[in-house]
Amino acid sequence: MPLTDTAIRNAKPREKPYKLADGRGMYLLVKPSGSKLWRLDFPFNGKRQTLALGIYPDVPLAGRKLSTGEVILGARDLCHAARERIASGINPTDLRRLEKKSAQELHTDSFETMALAWIAKNRAGKWTATYADTMRTRLAADMFPVLGAMRIGDIKAADVLKALRQVEARGALVIAKRLRQATGGIFRYAVGESLAERDVTVDLRDALATGEERHHASIIEPRAVGELMRAIDGYTGTLVTRAALRISPLVFLRSGELRRAAWAEIDLEQAEWRIPAERMKAKVPHIVPLSDQAIAILKELQPYTGRGRYVFPGRVSESRPMSENTVLAALRGMGYTKEQMTPHGFRSMASTLLNELSWNKDAIERQLAHGERNKVRAAYNYAEHLPLRRKMMQAWADHLDGLRDGNIKVVAIRHTAA
Repeated sequence: MPLTDTAIRNAKPREKPYKLADGRGMYLLVKPSGSKLWRLDFPFNGKRQTLALGIYPDVPLAGRKLSTGEVILGARDLCHAARERIASGINPTDLRRLEKKSAQELHTDSFETMALAWIAKNRAGKWTATYADTMRTRLAADMFPVLGAMRIGDIKAADVLKALRQVEARGALVIAKRLRQATGGIFRYAVGESLAERDVTVDLRDALATGEERHHASIIEPRAVGELMRAIDGYTGTLVTRAALRISPLVFLRSGELRRAAWAEIDLEQAEWRIPAERMKAKVPHIVPLSDQAIAILKELQPYTGRGRYVFPGRVSESRPMSENTVLAALRGMGYTKEQMTPHGFRSMASTLLNELSWNKDAIERQLAHGERNKVRAAYNYAEHLPLRRKMMQAWADHLDGLRDGNIKVVAIRHTAA
């Protein structure tokens, strides 16, 4: 049974330490001295690990927003963040150790300092906040333990290879390749700052094992799409998860764009969802015309989450969006493996079938928010083909309903011209 503030306040010290469980590995450790410590037990690489989350009441059970606007994170918020790291293959205790390292311990030209400056530069430019955070986390987990404190000008190709070999050893070949590319970017940044002579990762282009980068699994055969839609209709998880799962094929957005949806972005009267540039991969605003089916899902959800910021808030705290693994876990719970379907696969499904139904290719590409090479043109053309896209999105939703109902021969209304 989950903890309550009353139970925590009433917990008295005993002769020996004891635990009050909140669920899923999180608990309050009550010491004989009277101290109350938040802890999270979790398995990682086959071993049990424990992460310290803070001391009660300095860290409350649940987060809250003060009248000043400041947000205080609670133990459940910290737990939620740690579980996201674990699900991504990152040990939060390793990150904690790195974060405790004081800035004075690092040289101003250390690899870690250069890496963080490189990330900040890209974050201010072309990267989204989500991608920047992912890059920082991945570098902190795999590269900083080996290279972090070293002066970047002193690092040799062999030092970089040592860190990458550890990533290879756990079978993450694609991640190793991406980390080599990122490290090269950091070195080129340092060269530009006159802190390194050259990009040493050039010497490692043929040194790593080749890993085939997988495309996101997707279901595109009409009969199988119908089965998927019926499975989604029968999903019995939480209201928020079910809504996110049901709307995913209707809007076919990237996972981060969907789960961070804010009510302020959605206009139910105009049947339109406008996502600001900072939340989009290409840093260009995006318009999602909402079908009748999508509006019905949002109206069903609005009484429950409409008072908060996020359309799909997290299970622990309404001040955070739902986990990046929520829809993925729902698909797995429905019996779909990673080789069959992924959240990103809804995009491939829509792209493939809409093209087969002879919809205007430019309208499809614009609705998928695929990056425009000319950024200035993209900034002005995000509303391109919008009337046609409105018709297409409604026809697509109707088409999915037909497939769900077993009408494999159903054909959505075709529009080949803008």
